[in-house]
Order: sequence, then structure tokens, then C-alpha cells
Amino acid sequence: MRWSVEQVESVAPSPSAVTAAQPLATPQRWSGLGADDRGIWGSCQGSGAEPYDTAVDHVGVGFRCSCPSRRTPCKHALALLLLWARDQVPAGVPAPSTEVWIARRITTRAASAASTPESADSTSGGTAESTSGDGSAGSDGPGRRSGGAGGGDSDDGTATEPPPEHERNDARDERVERMFAGLTELDRWLDDRIRTGLADPALARYATWDDLAARLVDAQAGSLANRVRRLAGLVGASVTWHDDVLGELGVLHLLSQAGRRLGSLPDPLADAVATTVGWQVRKADVLGGVPDTDHWVVAGRSDQREDRIEVRRHWLRGESSGRWALLLSFAAYQQSLDDTLEVGTAVHADLHRYPGPALRALLGTRHPDPVDLIFPNEPGAGPPAGRPPGQTIAAACDEIGRMLVGEPWLDRLPASVTAAVARSGNGWSLNDHTGSLPLLGSSERSGRSGEHGLAALLAASAGAEVDLTIEWTPHGVVPLAIHVDDRSIDIGPRAEESFVGSGGER
Repeated sequence: MRWSVEQVESVAPSPSAVTAAQPLATPQRWSGLGADDRGIWGSCQGSGAEPYDTAVDHVGVGFRCSCPSRRTPCKHALALLLLWARDQVPAGVPAPSTEVWIARRITTRAASAASTPESADSTSGGTAESTSGDGSAGSDGPGRRSGGAGGGDSDDGTATEPPPEHERNDARDERVERMFAGLTELDRWLDDRIRTGLADPALARYATWDDLAARLVDAQAGSLANRVRRLAGLVGASVTWHDDVLGELGVLHLLSQAGRRLGSLPDPLADAVATTVGWQVRKADVLGGVPDTDHWVVAGRSDQREDRIEVRRHWLRGESSGRWALLLSFAAYQQSLDDTLEVGTAVHADLHRYPGPALRALLGTRHPDPVDLIFPNEPGAGPPAGRPPGQTIAAACDEIGRMLVGEPWLDRLPASVTAAVARSGNGWSLNDHTGSLPLLGSSERSGRSGEHGLAALLAASAGAEVDLTIEWTPHGVVPLAIHVDDRSIDIGPRAEESFVGSGGER
């Protein structure tokens, strides 16, 4: 039975959501529209480069959309329902992904009804699946889609019984309140620091920073706590430490202000701010999103110690899309970092990206025809496969600048350049005819691994221009990989062998 407009309004999270959906409820804004006796589907062109794939189960009352909205149902799902209620959606056959989604919902509901017939008879509604998320495994973000009233699916596809709606809302509201209070306290602390000045002797004491970090951890802002602890290591570390500390304090102020205004920010930016502050979401939510499928070249690897955890970054670049992606793995003492991805190879796989403009992603399905692209293409066919195409330093700076516009608090970004290394004052730099980039030297935060990378770069390049994957930081760039004719040489900073164990566990 077709819904009425009033029924559509009844499932909206707020009246403003219906208002936002009205301009989208026109057939001209959609492609691939269709409906049958169970579902409605279509693709809506939004503000992003790719259209948002939306589907609605109008019998089990479930919603699915590839947009990063934190509301359920989002405005795209509401617009799709409004079109259907107005008889503006033609009959059709769903796409395979929509058909699988609806079939899984039917199976889950049938299994739930068979196991608990009494509650199934008295419960209406279905699951509202989420396709957005950002962060590591944890709880849902503020206002994030996390399931409907009638149950949910676990990671293995079996039916699970979520906590009551009011308990989840209470827990979420309590966490939001704690985080808001922590951000307010951080802003007051920053005001005090600016009033007393950077010459305050208290800045040289680690306890000054560690006490603040501990309070941020209690306020569920763990990512900001990590930034504060790293900031403590900048005090007195170089002759320019005052500039470095002042810049980091400015970033903390920006995040504390933005974190208290999540409700008024655009959805992608709000998601990026929430996760940068420290909000964690379930990995299953990320893996439930629309995959980004490509041949992903493993362009570079970088290890970094953060507090008592070793962090490994794998920078991947899509061969077709040209987009960058970041895969993270973590290891505490004597645990293993991910060593299944080798620099200079490529894998045909699905990547599931976190919402917002963030580069971070999770590796999904590896397709049965993985492509090893270590060997170069035929002459004249363009850059050799298994390596990102080189570009000028000016073009790399433009690329990094565009990424920083979306998230100005990022402190590590990838780029590929074709440049030569040369002496620059007391340090080293990468140079070409368009400009230069200073290298983060072994005496500046990169330790012995940075010294090894510089030596390998000098030996492999012999003063000539070479293709490189680099990692940009506010203090200089770190060379990660040298791409020569027949192979790629991994020279990125590496974790201490005495700290991490062996093996490929992620």
C-alpha cells in the first residue's frame, strides 16, 4: 500500500528534515528511480562529485543512503518517499546491491520472528542501516544513524537485539554533554595560556600538558588528548618552537570552537570535526558504506610513535580515480603492525571511506583478480604502474592545499613529486624548476629512521630528479618511497623492532 505524505512526515526525525527534503522531491533530481512491492530506490545528485545512492524498505521501514548525513532517515530517503507517495516513481527492478540489502533485511526479520515470535508480533518497524562513520571501533557519533527500533544486524549478519531506544539516546546525550564540557574547559585553558604567554615556565613541565590531556580523555575527546601530549614535545625542541606551539594552540582552539557547533555545521564537516575531536564509531558502519573500488597502488608507508602506541600509515592512490586513501594500523608493545601491503604493489579492492573529506578508509573485499603492478607498462603508455605519477612541486603544493582547505587541522598528507634532493643551508630540500620543499631532517623529530631515508634517497638519486612519494607535515616533508624504473624502494620511517612484534595481524 502506497504511503501518504503524512506517513512520510511521521518517520522524519524533525520537521526541518521534511523541509530540506522538499526541493529534492522532484524526478529531475534523480536517476535510476524505481519501486516495487517492497522497496524504493534511486540516485540523487547532491553537492558531492558522486550521486547519493538511496534505498527505502517501505514494508519493513528501513533506510539506506550513501550520503554522510547523521540523521535517519536522511533528506534523500525522505525525498524518495515523497516522490513515491505522489506516484512519481515508476515500477522497476532494483539494482543488485539494493536487492541484496532488502533480501538481507527480510532474512533477518524472518530469523528474528522465528526466534522470538511474541516480541515480533508486538513490534513494528525495521532496521535503519547506516552507511556513514568515521573513526575506529567505538560508539556512534552524535545523532548518527545506528539502527531502527526493531533490531539490528551484527557484523556477521546475524540478528542482534540492540538496547532500548531511550537507553541509547540517554548514553549518547550524556557523552555529548561530557564532550561539550571538555571542549569548553579546553578553550578556557587556551585562554589562560595566551594570557600568561609562551614564556611561562609551566609550559616546560610535562605535567602541565598531561593533566589537560587526562581531563580530555575523561571528556571522551581522546584524539585531542593525543594532540596535547604531542604538543608537549614541541616545547624547547627547536629554535622555532614558539611558532610551532602557537600554531598548534590555534588548531586546538579551532577544534574546540567547531566541536561545540556541530549542529550548525554541514554534515561532512561536522563528521570530520567530531572524529578529529575523538568521537568513535563502529567499524561495521564504515564497512556498510558504498565502496570505492579501484586498483589501489601502495604508494608509501610511514610509522610513528604516538604516546605508547606505534601507528603505521599506508598511503594508497587509486589508479583510475587518482584519489588518495589512508589505511591505519596500530600496535602496542610487542604487538604486530600490518605488513600485508608492500610499497610498490597494487591491489584490486574495495575501500570503504569514513564520512566527510577525510582520507582514512578501511580495506574491504579484495577481488579475486588482484593485479600486481610492480612491473612498468609498455613504453609510451604513461607512467609505470605500481607507482603514483610524478608531478611538480608547485602542483603537489596545490594538491596539499586543497586537502587542507577541507580539514585545516590535518598534520600529515601524501603527495607525489618528481624532484632532486639538494643541500639547503644546514638541511636538505627537494627542488625542481617550480620551487622547493624542506626535508624533515634526522635532527628534527624523525630520528635515525629519517637519517636512513635521507641516505637512501641520496644514494638512489645521485643528485638527479627521481619520482618520490612524500608525506607533508607542517615542519617539512618526509620521503616515503623512491620509484625507480624497475621497483619502488620503501624508505619511510619504520617502527623500532624492539617495540613491535612480527607478523601481519592488523
